[in-house]
Amino acid sequence: MPIDLRTRDLAKLIVDYSLRVKSGENVVISGGTEAEDFIAALYKELILRGAHPVLNVGIKGVSAFFFKHAKRHQIEKYPKHIEFIAKNSQKWIWINTTHNTKELSECGPEKITARQKVIEPIVDYIINEKSKIRRCTVAYPCQALAQEAEMSLTDYENFVYSACIQDWKYLGKRIDKVLSVFKRGKSVHLLGEGVDLKFEINGKLAKADKGEENMPGGEVFMAPVRESLNGWIKFENPAIEAGKEVSGIFLKFEKGKVIQAKAEKNEDFLKAMLETDKNASYVGEFGIGCNPGIEKFTKNLLFDEKIDGTIHLALGRAYKDNGGGNDSAIHWDLIKDMEKAKIILDGKVVQNKGKWRI
Repeated sequence: MPIDLRTRDLAKLIVDYSLRVKSGENVVISGGTEAEDFIAALYKELILRGAHPVLNVGIKGVSAFFFKHAKRHQIEKYPKHIEFIAKNSQKWIWINTTHNTKELSECGPEKITARQKVIEPIVDYIINEKSKIRRCTVAYPCQALAQEAEMSLTDYENFVYSACIQDWKYLGKRIDKVLSVFKRGKSVHLLGEGVDLKFEINGKLAKADKGEENMPGGEVFMAPVRESLNGWIKFENPAIEAGKEVSGIFLKFEKGKVIQAKAEKNEDFLKAMLETDKNASYVGEFGIGCNPGIEKFTKNLLFDEKIDGTIHLALGRAYKDNGGGNDSAIHWDLIKDMEKAKIILDGKVVQNKGKWRI
């Protein structure tokens, strides 16, 4: 079956724009067999650039088997071989696909969070040591994610490629305009239906994702001052982690920490995530969606957190680029639609009902 030409275009975009791969670099391609065509396209582009591809391909079913049957010593085994690969590579490509979005839904959250703690140093290295390694998480259409988004595979392919393959130079200028406003900011108040939450930010450390670290990109993000959050927020959109769909999440904060957590579905998983470690119940990121090319909520964080008119808070790890200050094994983004609320920055409304006023 001939390859979709857009797959090649996406591979070139990741290699040349997102990661700017150079000859001689070791580049890890990490993805599942459902992305076989894309893995092959990336491999070929890397070879043509003179780079050294390193394949890290997962097969279906093994993760669920691991979390159901692995003993404690297997859960707690530190993967030194993966650490070696990471520390001897210059670029890392994570392909966002799955053969089954519910694969881990019957696995206990205790094992999943325990494993996250074990591998956290490797994840932290790949994400935060940008002077040593650059990573990009990239979307690729597959049947399971199309079903989750309630689309046909053809429609989902069109959705994915249109969100990714666009004029990033033009979109980047739009995102930078939003970034410039928050770089001057100190205090944020989210106010409206389903939210009344105040917190401080170190605006000068705010960053923009313009497709270099995530494809699609399209957000401005920063780390709230760790103990500054006070108030409450309800997330109408479900949050998904390790195959668990947690919906109707309500969080109340006091001095930065979640002091009350409720969910209409899978509340036990929500509370297990908050208890992963001492910093999991604090917020490591405040992000603002800025990609007008993404209009539909698809239950895929890589897209959903970029939707224009949304914000997201990430429980756990704060990026070092944003100043750090909250180290955790988790970084769990929760998304809220702001169509009936406003963002107030230093006492001035900068966004109302999802529309910018800057």
